[in-house]
Amino acid sequence: MTTFTPTLEALRARYGERFKWLVLFTLMVGAVSSVISATIVNVAIPDLSRHFVLGQERAQWVSASFMVAMTLSMLLTPWLRRTFIGALLLLGVGGLAGGLSPNYEVMIAMRVVEGIAAGIMQPLPNILILRVFPEREQGKAFGLFGFGVVLAPAVGPSVGGFLVELFGWRSIFFVVMPFTLIGWAMARRFMAVNSSMAGEPKPLDWRGLLLIGGATVTLLNGLVALHSDATHGIVLMLVSAVCVAGFVFWQQRVESPLLNLRLFSYRQFAMGAVVAFIYGAGLYGSTYLVPVYMQVALAYAPSRAGLVLLPAGLVLAVTIMLAGRLTNRIEPFRLVSFGLAALALSFFLMATNTRATSYLLLIAIAIVGRIGLGFVLPSLSLGAMRGVDFTLIPQGSSAVNFLRQLGGAIGVSATGIFLQWRLATRGIETVHGAAVDPEARILAFDETFIFLGTLCALAVLAAWRMRRRELPSAIPAAQ
Repeated sequence: MTTFTPTLEALRARYGERFKWLVLFTLMVGAVSSVISATIVNVAIPDLSRHFVLGQERAQWVSASFMVAMTLSMLLTPWLRRTFIGALLLLGVGGLAGGLSPNYEVMIAMRVVEGIAAGIMQPLPNILILRVFPEREQGKAFGLFGFGVVLAPAVGPSVGGFLVELFGWRSIFFVVMPFTLIGWAMARRFMAVNSSMAGEPKPLDWRGLLLIGGATVTLLNGLVALHSDATHGIVLMLVSAVCVAGFVFWQQRVESPLLNLRLFSYRQFAMGAVVAFIYGAGLYGSTYLVPVYMQVALAYAPSRAGLVLLPAGLVLAVTIMLAGRLTNRIEPFRLVSFGLAALALSFFLMATNTRATSYLLLIAIAIVGRIGLGFVLPSLSLGAMRGVDFTLIPQGSSAVNFLRQLGGAIGVSATGIFLQWRLATRGIETVHGAAVDPEARILAFDETFIFLGTLCALAVLAAWRMRRRELPSAIPAAQ
């Protein structure tokens, strides 16, 4: 009796046209596990802060450490099957060890481990869709993939809120483990051992990775240090700028760069990169802020704070399916612009709330933002990557995801720092500190939402310049 070897040819012969959809669904399970790991912890930030006696400048690292690790590891996706399976197992181990953490330092280390695993998996679905699916099916594939993935940040915080109330913060780390086991089993069944969908493996640019890693870490630490020691913060940010300059210099000379700078010669990609960065800052900054706002400013229990996003998440799932189909009829830059405008509007509306605001109105405002998000997600990659040379698609897809996550990592830190600054101007030392004026804390949160809304509004200007004037076939020749 012969043993079946899951090569690309054998799997295509066995499953036919279903094969690419089975692989997409497998990657979706992995993406869901990584998204849950990224978002579910936010609803536990107040509980974690009390347990470990953390100030805001340390509490935000629970989310930011994950984001930084995810951002950097996105550049490390050379082999599709082995990378995916290894990342799934790493994510599961990080969740298990994180839930058993004896102290804050171990927990942060496990968040970094989870972030590395999640970042490796993030670019894979985009690479698969753009390289394997024909252009007429790409919108449908992005929509189907997005439909499943967006349910995770909708259901995750809701389930996480109840888990925090019933079992404490440790329980949220264990939620990811069943998904990683299911994904591992599916990957062994449906993913080929000789797949080249991620491109031919190339030598890893370690110098480039160290430079961009150093730039990211020193920038985030610099932003945090500005609150307590402005001079130290400025020095760290200058070091970050030097690292960025060194990274750009090195990428122009190395044979196999982490980021091929030729991508930025395509105007659509360059503008899409700007949109991805600002959009990531607004999205992840608000994902961190909203659960803290609901519990600290509006005095909701963790379960209700998480539940407010559930209806919005269901609406998002439907919206992203519809928007995926619209990409075949409406230019992506129009869909992205509309989505960013709706997201900005939701932030501005959130800034008008008081403790008298009804729970249903909070849900309605969240729905407005998620509708905007639903229009951006399936359209941003298509708008940025259409017209880019086929050989640059893997790096281009990774770069768009990298810049979005980099914006997210910086957005989380910037949101925490901005909030702490606005609290300090009202005489409140921490988010849990007492305020002379009961509304002072709410006003600090309101100003932070306005800050995020302004970022997303600025991204609309870049999104509008993602439009293309030439036919896709003419763009490579023009280069």
